[in-house]
Amino acid sequence: MYNVLVLCTGNSSRSIMAEALLNTLGRDRFRAFSAGSQPLGTVNPLAIEQVKTTGYPLEKLRSKSWDEYTNPNAPHMDIVITVCDSAAGEVCPIWPGHPLTTHWGFEDPAAAVGTDDDKRQIFQHVFRQILARVTLLVNLPLHELDPSQIKREIDRIGSIQSDGVL
Repeated sequence: MYNVLVLCTGNSSRSIMAEALLNTLGRDRFRAFSAGSQPLGTVNPLAIEQVKTTGYPLEKLRSKSWDEYTNPNAPHMDIVITVCDSAAGEVCPIWPGHPLTTHWGFEDPAAAVGTDDDKRQIFQHVFRQILARVTLLVNLPLHELDPSQIKREIDRIGSIQSDGVL
């Protein structure tokens, strides 16, 4: 079982959607968590709409600080993924166990402007992009790879320009 922490500044949209997708698609091999450096404290309703399509229990969604994962009683993380450029540029805490880290940048759907339908389309687009990358991650034969190979593969996944179609 690989523990994965997905980070974003506000922990209200991208990291939440990634957490739900990784827990749903990788349920036998991955346990995902999400957090933010400056959590908003609420999950974006349009992110909740997207997560609802996965069947993931909505009551598990919560915007929280990355500080929850720095204490000695926190789960040991194997992989930490930043999904927004601001979180990638921040000085992150020292994670116990020195997990592999990577950056998978996605447009911020919460910053979308326009009608509710316009915003919903942006959320759907970003959700599909996250889904494409999470699908690649859960299909990696991690048990056959050494840490440097895993690092190379998770970095490669983050560099793929995807429109949500594999």
